[in-house]
Amino acid sequence: MTDTLASAAVPASSAPASSAPVYTVPQERKIVTAIPGPISAELHRRRLAVVSGGVASMLPVYITKANGAIIVDVDGNQFIDLGAGIGVTTVGHTETSVVAAAVEQAEDFVHTLFTVTPYEEYVRVCELLAEHTPGDFAKKSVLVNSGAEGVENGVKIARKYTGRRAVAVLDHAYHGRTVLTMAMNYKAAPYATGYGPLASDVYHAPSSYPYHDGLSGTDAAARTIGYLEKVIGAADLACLVVEPIQGEGGFMVPAEGYLPALQQWCTANGVVMIADEIQSGMARTGKYFASEHFGWVPDLVLSAKGIAGGFPLAGVTGRAEIMDASQPGGLGGTFGGNPVSCAAAIAVFDAIENNNLLGEAQRIEASLTAGLTVLKDKYDIIGEIRGRGAMIAIELVQPGTGDTTKLPNAAAVSAISAYASQHGVLLLTAGTYGSVLRFLPSLALSDALIADALSVIDDAIASL
Repeated sequence: MTDTLASAAVPASSAPASSAPVYTVPQERKIVTAIPGPISAELHRRRLAVVSGGVASMLPVYITKANGAIIVDVDGNQFIDLGAGIGVTTVGHTETSVVAAAVEQAEDFVHTLFTVTPYEEYVRVCELLAEHTPGDFAKKSVLVNSGAEGVENGVKIARKYTGRRAVAVLDHAYHGRTVLTMAMNYKAAPYATGYGPLASDVYHAPSSYPYHDGLSGTDAAARTIGYLEKVIGAADLACLVVEPIQGEGGFMVPAEGYLPALQQWCTANGVVMIADEIQSGMARTGKYFASEHFGWVPDLVLSAKGIAGGFPLAGVTGRAEIMDASQPGGLGGTFGGNPVSCAAAIAVFDAIENNNLLGEAQRIEASLTAGLTVLKDKYDIIGEIRGRGAMIAIELVQPGTGDTTKLPNAAAVSAISAYASQHGVLLLTAGTYGSVLRFLPSLALSDALIADALSVIDDAIASL
């Protein structure tokens, strides 16, 4: 069987990025076997014998190569990747300068442990984070390994600085799978099911969800603040952790003025407000950090995912006086700020500047939302299109309810995602009720590949 669109290939001379990247994999969708193919099926058999069943995969095709916006499985199938490893390969799979930087660093040294014998690469990443995170005040950082570890450290630092115990998060939030972050997630299943007791002193406040609550930013903030004051009490609240655009929750964009109002309240009450930019940061939304879209200057910013182009790295960056509250030895870890990951991160920052990736994210937003608007006009199950940059979602509703009850349509989401996978488009799902399709591609995604992917989604909806 074959399913391909050769015209979607993007030759180097017409690639959208200003530096005209040369791709080692043709930028086209191509399906040559059943999905999964026979070699993937055999690998999956081996996997089931040795890999924990708790580690699930959305699509059991086994990848052998990836470049730009295309991933290739062991059977030779090529998929348009609209997930980027859930927002990790923002600069593109195997981006040339990032790979070269990592190789060069690996040839020099791979590990010393920064808290034993430090190195410049760690320092340079912290300088770049201080430069590019919101706010013109003095900032410092600590580097760790993963997003959840970043969240844990952000909470830990806030508690140390304030001397307070309680942690507040928002409805529909997702922050990780560690013991603390499981308790911070809005949705328990599957992340916390059976793993209790969960961490205490974590509180879930109502969020801003304009499509469903219809509240202005001012009114939504008043509702959130009312909860914080009445249920927790400001005197006991160490931090409020907020995703500026909620990821797993369904790419909810808060109402105008919501986030600055919360920051104003936090500042007035000595509460550390933390921006979880793990999924939304590092140029994904057309700004370095999504907080910038909302005029929000948080106290701490959490970075991970796209920061190192696929290498494991995360950071907590914030006001120097907050970051310095921890005693020497209180922060760090064996692999945190690994030199190879740091070298890759420096190259990512360079690529954002050299390849106009903020502009590329804006291009993707314009192209993707235009195509999705055509589909929304055609199919009434698309209730809303929302997001910023290359972080766009559609919420699917039951037919005829888009302007009234807006009943979630998880079955359609599952069916569309499955259809897309069978036809060479990797598409992520999301949403508290499983009713959101999210588009989280690399910034290497061309307009031609967007058009091709949307044609598959069009066919998928038509087949329902």
